[in-house]
Amino acid sequence: MPILNRAAELQGEVSEWRRYLHENPEILYEVENTASFVEQKLKEFGVDEVVPGIGRTGVVAIIRGKGEGSRTIGLRADMDALPLTEITGKPWASKIPGKMHACGHDGHTSMLLGAAKYLAETRNFNGSVALIFQPAEEGGAGALAMIEDGMMERFGIQEVYGMHNMPGIPVGQFAIRKGGIMAAPDRFTITIKGRGGHAAQPHKTIDPIFIGSQLVGSLQAIAGRNADPLRSVVVSVTRFDAGTTHNIIPDEATLWGTVRTHDETTRDLAENRIRQIVEGLVGAHGATATIDYLRQCPVTSNHDRETDHAISAASDIVGTSNVDPNVDPSMAGEDFAFMLKSRPGAFIFIGNGETAALHNPHYDFDDEAISFGISYWVKLVESRLSE
Repeated sequence: MPILNRAAELQGEVSEWRRYLHENPEILYEVENTASFVEQKLKEFGVDEVVPGIGRTGVVAIIRGKGEGSRTIGLRADMDALPLTEITGKPWASKIPGKMHACGHDGHTSMLLGAAKYLAETRNFNGSVALIFQPAEEGGAGALAMIEDGMMERFGIQEVYGMHNMPGIPVGQFAIRKGGIMAAPDRFTITIKGRGGHAAQPHKTIDPIFIGSQLVGSLQAIAGRNADPLRSVVVSVTRFDAGTTHNIIPDEATLWGTVRTHDETTRDLAENRIRQIVEGLVGAHGATATIDYLRQCPVTSNHDRETDHAISAASDIVGTSNVDPNVDPSMAGEDFAFMLKSRPGAFIFIGNGETAALHNPHYDFDDEAISFGISYWVKLVESRLSE
């Protein structure tokens, strides 16, 4: 089964939706315009039920098939953008300074809307499909908010599936794996309190910049000398705030960073070692420090049976040679992990070609991927709800 003819017909229209969303990005839970656009389209398609306000600004729609089956599966797309200034120069570039769809959520939302239009037209399945349009994937735990709002129980969702574009994978290909496919993304903020003074008299100060610079290097020992080499861990300091001018040693310095792991043992190790290293090194210099450590979403871990269903659906669209069933896990995080903790399911990557990397100001979603994404969603629904 190649790309669905109807999906190919829809590509131009769905691309227009995608470009509109790209021009009008919204971040975290502040996706009111996007959610309204989604709600309006779903009502135009004639879906059976549209419920806004799930998880604050999420939208869930229900489409019932021709048959009476009792199973309901969920399909999820994220809606939020990033706090980033776009420099693509595209005609549909962001109109809102400091906000940009740099992770392709505009494409995810549009592909699911395209699938919704198709499924509402054909209803060639038994049971129901729940279309989940989620806010705040980018660090706001929007998936968890929707779950805590009772989404799974309210709509009787028994399985849940997600999809994310991936630059570097050619358009027309998919990639997935059983078990952990994306990392647990934790974050930390370390505030070092020293004693400021004149830069010409460092001996009368406790220099938090000097201490912080040593801390940046020392934290790399966690991956290089503490963690099992066969267990992945990334510790990155990504921001260093300190000082006001060239001749003053400040009282305080703040380091920001992230930790990425694929199992709870290594996750515990990384957090414990950060606390030990900070306490020991900072104390040795006579300073003090506070650590704000936040565990965000868990590892995104695909369930075996549902991964097989996803592989089968993708293979029916593009052929088995264009589906990688054992892709290397990513160290990026994804809050769809909360949904996979709540219900069995699978998360798949769809090829986005040779565009810039995700979270890059040059990034843009490749509209040529749209018909593949719509076809995948439709095939997955029709195969999972065929009995």
